[in-house]
Amino acid sequence: MSEDSQRNFRSVYYEKVGFRGVEEKKSLEILLKDDRLDIEKLCTFSQRFPLPSMYRILVWKVLLGILPPHQESHSIMMEYRREQYQDVHHALQVIRFISETTPKIEVFLLMYHLETGKLSQCQPYPMEPEDDCFLAIASTMEEIVDDDVDCYWLIRNFVNHLDSKFKDSKLQLHKAFEHYLSLEDSRLVAHLKASSALEKLPYDLWFKKCFAGCLSASSLQRAWDKLVSGSCKILVFVAVEILLTYKLKVMALNNSERINTFLEKIPEDNTDSIVSKAIDLWHKHCGIPAHSI
Repeated sequence: MSEDSQRNFRSVYYEKVGFRGVEEKKSLEILLKDDRLDIEKLCTFSQRFPLPSMYRILVWKVLLGILPPHQESHSIMMEYRREQYQDVHHALQVIRFISETTPKIEVFLLMYHLETGKLSQCQPYPMEPEDDCFLAIASTMEEIVDDDVDCYWLIRNFVNHLDSKFKDSKLQLHKAFEHYLSLEDSRLVAHLKASSALEKLPYDLWFKKCFAGCLSASSLQRAWDKLVSGSCKILVFVAVEILLTYKLKVMALNNSERINTFLEKIPEDNTDSIVSKAIDLWHKHCGIPAHSI
């Protein structure tokens, strides 16, 4: 039996006896033992499988460029990141932009603006539309990450990752959403068009904020695995699956405002299922990376 066949056999066996993901976890641990981490293979793993929670932050930090591929440099680099965080944080205290009562996500936003040269001297601090997206993402990231330094750098580089990697792709997400929803349920698309709701769906919440504030952080982090590793289109399939999951509710609403209001605040008790089915849809329509793990 070939190595791949043995691996597939073991994976099926583990799933049947309730240990789904055991083989995948072992595969990731092998990748993480390399002195120089293979970014391509880590991306491929993250595209194919959910990241184990115990390794998620490390993998994200490597894929987002917070840590270098060479593991021997990780401790030194994180010390540098911590010092930079403290310097920027202290600078904001000195110029009295933040205090002990400033909400943490707002502190992160001001730190980001100071670092990128966008800090306004106006008080109270004026908020731009993109700041709302930053704060939403920061709020979700804060639920996922315990350490403040890790949290700030992950937010910062996640936002930069979206802007640099997906700036052009994000413009196509609306069309892709309609295309794939039509393939899955054309009657639902027809209803949305008849209700004048298709163009008024909460696209900014879905695509600019990457569902931060819409889905629970514990569910959303599995979709963000795909984003961090290079797939912007996963957002499309999360949106498609939300519509499919709540098809009966949406079909019963004939007013675009009521449809939009409902979709902005969907029940949180079903978000795990939505993300799991969205990932299945994503694999169904986009395939699975074939790179050997």
